[in-house]
Amino acid sequence: MKRVLITGANSYVGTNVEKWLSKHPDRYHVDTISVKGDAWREHDFSTYDVVFHVAGIAHVSSDPKMKELYYSVNRDLAIQTAEKAKAEGVKQFIFMSSIIVYGRQDSNDGFIDRNTVPKPDNFYGDSKLQAEKGLQSMDSSEFKVVILRPPMIYGKDCKGNYPRLAKLARMLPVFPDYENRRSMLHIDNLCEFVKLTIDNEESGLFFPQNAEHVKTSEMVRLIAEAHSKKIRLTRIANPVIGFLKNRIGLIDKVFGDLAYVEELGLYKDNYAVHGLADSILATETVE
Repeated sequence: MKRVLITGANSYVGTNVEKWLSKHPDRYHVDTISVKGDAWREHDFSTYDVVFHVAGIAHVSSDPKMKELYYSVNRDLAIQTAEKAKAEGVKQFIFMSSIIVYGRQDSNDGFIDRNTVPKPDNFYGDSKLQAEKGLQSMDSSEFKVVILRPPMIYGKDCKGNYPRLAKLARMLPVFPDYENRRSMLHIDNLCEFVKLTIDNEESGLFFPQNAEHVKTSEMVRLIAEAHSKKIRLTRIANPVIGFLKNRIGLIDKVFGDLAYVEELGLYKDNYAVHGLADSILATETVE
């Protein structure tokens, strides 16, 4: 049995991974702990095989007043947690980084491959990248460090850009049919990937993503369909979108390209619990 400690109580990813692993009580024992304040420093890590570190500030801010907090939480806290885990005999440390470390990629048509150099353009991305570097320096055969750089994560009850887009899909009768490609990752696919990295005692850098890239208009159509609504896709606004997407951040988030090449997401074991259409249905279905 693997004993897993999730650092970052009540986080979306942590809560879902805990539920996922708890489906196999004979194989995993899972605890969660908050790392706010200093009480966590007194917690005994020596009984755990794996620490899954999901604590961090996830929203993007350009407010200079937030800079110190980003680095304190996303970089320093991650490294301090790993140092404690290593000192107390934990065998594996899994860190949630993000595709955000690449910033806005203007080369290679927005597609990221293994040779793409991270160029974060905000505190969030840079703090994650600096945490990665600090953690990778701690990697050894006795303390295996896993870095995950997922794209946008979505699923039932998620926060962020997906629910905003889903709200539009339920409300709008018409939506732009603009050609773009984005990597995304359904929460169940991520949970299965985390499970596999634990099972296989992995170390290294990984880029989990859905098996297929997402076109925004197709995703909107599938969301509307899940609610028995029809939405008409039109190309009439495409020239305007093409002009504005590199000038207005919100337009770029919706219609820009940001994707890993497909082979980056490949793994020796299958973790694709859901394909795109199935994942949208699972996300939008009201239980």
